Amino acid sequence: MNNLYIINKNLSLIFFFFCLICLPLIDPKADTSQVIQICFFLIITVGVSHGSLDHLKGYQVLKFYKIKSKIIFYISYIFFSFVIIFLWIIFPLLTLSIFLLIASYHFGKEDSEFGKIKETIFKKIFFFLKGSIIILAPLWFNPEETLNIFEILNVQFNNFNSKFILILLSLSVLSNFFINENFIIAFIDSFSVILLNLTFTPLVAFTLYFCFLHSVRHSISLIKDINSLNFIEGFKNFAKKALPLTLITTILFLIGVYILTNYYVLNDAILNVIFIGLASLTFPHILLEYIVEKNEK
Repeated sequence: MNNLYIINKNLSLIFFFFCLICLPLIDPKADTSQVIQICFFLIITVGVSHGSLDHLKGYQVLKFYKIKSKIIFYISYIFFSFVIIFLWIIFPLLTLSIFLLIASYHFGKEDSEFGKIKETIFKKIFFFLKGSIIILAPLWFNPEETLNIFEILNVQFNNFNSKFILILLSLSVLSNFFINENFIIAFIDSFSVILLNLTFTPLVAFTLYFCFLHSVRHSISLIKDINSLNFIEGFKNFAKKALPLTLITTILFLIGVYILTNYYVLNDAILNVIFIGLASLTFPHILLEYIVEKNEK
């Protein structure tokens, strides 16, 4: 059993017990201004840091296609991010829907790969179903708050079928039995998400999952890639390499909030920057990982 599996298994267990403890202790469902701002801070620091080595993967892609100029990667990445922002402004419902679908697959895949994955022709469908719990749980447990966030993002959902959401949510939980051979650990992550949404508002639940399970798990894999023998040294090198792009992203997100406060109240501006900003980073991030994996096979 490799160290990466043990670390991720312990992470899942720690996160699960944290959610379990929070359930009876936390007074839920109050998104104060301070809470929203704390979530924003965590997302633009801890959350986005797991993608802050994308430039190194970008250099790999340039080598695959024998492109020498590194500036091409940055131009392409930034251009693609701005395209997503532009599309969100013009077609908010369509862009959000595509983002949620892609993000569901990404979350499911990332939260499954640390274990021994069962090989099946439906593997990608199971990844999507597992990751979709991040979207479905807040819709089922906190529908009003979730739809309110969508409205702030200028997206209107006129028809909301709660029975359909429950069916998909059930399938998401069941998908764990078909992904990892150790389905108990795979199930724990999904159950943790359910506990989060039982305890917290959608934004807080998402922030805790995104920052302290998804982001940490991805960062751990990057640390092991940097130094597979010494985790502490790998973490130090990861922190040094991740800091520049994390700071740049943080500054850009803060500038985005400043600009949007001309059109929204502060908290609504923050919510727009969080989700539209994450979408603008997630699309190129996932595309980059896909290209790297494709060329490494």
